Amino acid sequence: MYYIKLNEKMEIFKAGLDDNEVLTTITKKSKAYWGFSENILKEWEGLLTVTKSYIEINEVYKLVQDDQIIGYYSYFSIDEYTIKLDNIFILPEFIGKGFGKILMNDFLKNIRQLGINKITLDAEPNAEKFYKTFGFETIGQLESSIKERYLPIMELQIEKKINS
Repeated sequence: MYYIKLNEKMEIFKAGLDDNEVLTTITKKSKAYWGFSENILKEWEGLLTVTKSYIEINEVYKLVQDDQIIGYYSYFSIDEYTIKLDNIFILPEFIGKGFGKILMNDFLKNIRQLGINKITLDAEPNAEKFYKTFGFETIGQLESSIKERYLPIMELQIEKKINS
């Protein structure tokens, strides 16, 4: 079982199937934080819902502080050498306070242990700068369902450490 104790009040666990509703709430609240209209959020309902089957077939890790899930990240394999970071969300009241960095650092630590060469993601435009601080580069754009809005397609090449 995956478990990281960050301090007395904060831990990262592999999410369980029963966490799906809390993770969905975090996803929706986090997306709403960026000022999207209720109509757009309703249109994205399916994309913002974390199902039990999603948790079952993907790698999903939750950040818990004082027994409350405050954020999570999830990823899946594209092929033997490539991972796609699918989600990283934090409750709005914790945005901008370093919790995203905690999740991203944990994700990158996990990935480096898997022998992966590359990480890809489709970024929320508001988060592009965040990913760039971790070395991700924008390599393209993906048109979103909102007219004139494009998601940055980003990539991070993982450096291999040579044993001597």
